[in-house]
Amino acid sequence: MEMLRKKALFNPEGDTDVRLRRMLNGNTTNLNDFNNMKYTWVSEWYRQAMNNFWIPEEINLSQDLKDYPKLLPAERRAYDKILSFLVFLDSIQTANLPNISAYVTANEVNLCLNIQTFQECVHSQSYSYMLDSICSPVERNEILYQWKEDSHLLRRNTFIGDCYNAFQKDQSATTLLRVLMANYILEGIYFYSGFMYNLSRNGKMPGSAQEIRYINRDENTHLWLFRKMLLELQEEEPELFSEKAVAGLRLMMMEGVAQEIAWGHYVIGDEVPGLNRQMVSDYIQYLGNLRWTSLGYEPLYPGLEQEPEGMEWVSQYANANLVKTDFFEARSTAYAKSTALIDDL
Repeated sequence: MEMLRKKALFNPEGDTDVRLRRMLNGNTTNLNDFNNMKYTWVSEWYRQAMNNFWIPEEINLSQDLKDYPKLLPAERRAYDKILSFLVFLDSIQTANLPNISAYVTANEVNLCLNIQTFQECVHSQSYSYMLDSICSPVERNEILYQWKEDSHLLRRNTFIGDCYNAFQKDQSATTLLRVLMANYILEGIYFYSGFMYNLSRNGKMPGSAQEIRYINRDENTHLWLFRKMLLELQEEEPELFSEKAVAGLRLMMMEGVAQEIAWGHYVIGDEVPGLNRQMVSDYIQYLGNLRWTSLGYEPLYPGLEQEPEGMEWVSQYANANLVKTDFFEARSTAYAKSTALIDDL
């Protein structure tokens, strides 16, 4: 099982019995049959992801154009660096997801990965739209490539990038497992939305906050997808989750939390009205607990199992269109396409 077989694109000898389908090293025909799925949760995920469709330019950024020059120096610095980070992050996601899909032999799961790849493209487009709308071409390019000059920002990108590059060199099940965990961390451990929502609740950059809401909604589905993939592998390939392997994944999660906290302190600190270092630390550790326990393990940070008091506004502002969805339980109370969404700012 350690070495993975890349799936054949054309495989007339592939298994047609759904019961034989596997996440890795299966004998797939690559036939997309929406009526016969081994992983039945895909149907719910697929419907949710398709109904999340949205177009960045539908959101009005005229107020942001007026607000951006008036941001406090600390707010503008954080806004610029966060966008630079997001541009790089979602770009590398777009490039890497097909590498994962090439070794996933459950065709219905690959449908999900393909939708996620498209959505990462939309996210990258949204950042370009935001920058093109609020600043000059010179400022835009400076923001886009800050990661080349800012050593802290480069370290953030390197943590995930090195993990992805490792799978390019070693297509083993162990390396893929670490890539799946890296994706889970990338989609689930962040505070950039908290910063954007904080601007919005202070009456600034409402369009940017709305863009981020839609992006967060997509990322919740991506997070849920990788969680389900990891849980399925726990059942199908238990030997991958040895005590040593789980300890390594735990260290990855804790490193992701530590890096996000350090990043939040660096770009937000105590100078942005409405936020401070302690708020960032508590909230990110809470997210670390939530993500790790959702995989069936014990909390990493005792005392931070619940959303920190005074931070409820983050999840409230994350509501894109009053659509309430609990992706961890795969239950959705409503679906709405972007064209039907009402801007609640």
